[in-house]
Amino acid sequence: QVQLVESGGGLVQAGGSLRLSCAASGRIFSNYGMGWFRQAPGKEREFVAAIGWTGDKTYLDSVKGRFTISRDNAKNTVYLQMNSLKPEDTAVYYCAADGVPENVIVRHTPRGYVFWGQGTQVTVSS
Repeated sequence: QVQLVESGGGLVQAGGSLRLSCAASGRIFSNYGMGWFRQAPGKEREFVAAIGWTGDKTYLDSVKGRFTISRDNAKNTVYLQMNSLKPEDTAVYYCAADGVPENVIVRHTPRGYVFWGQGTQVTVSS
């Protein structure tokens, strides 16, 4: 059983920064792609960023240049560095793990992510 535990959320003023972490356990972390999603009240879950097992990355257009996804395979952890935060970034952020090992596709939809964390709240005040 794979477990994902997010941390690092909080309250920050617009223009500030946060770094989210997602610690994984239960399988060989380095062989799988990882993603970050977010869900604001009353809205559908939205893709934010993903990193493949080879390190390839993809981002939601509105966060490009502000957010950076990275992974540390030695620590079984994926990160989301968020800079220049805006009030519209307010949401619960979830990390997710791809169900297919060594997948050449870096997924940018929830489909195919089979393990999810419990979420961490990010609130950006104006």
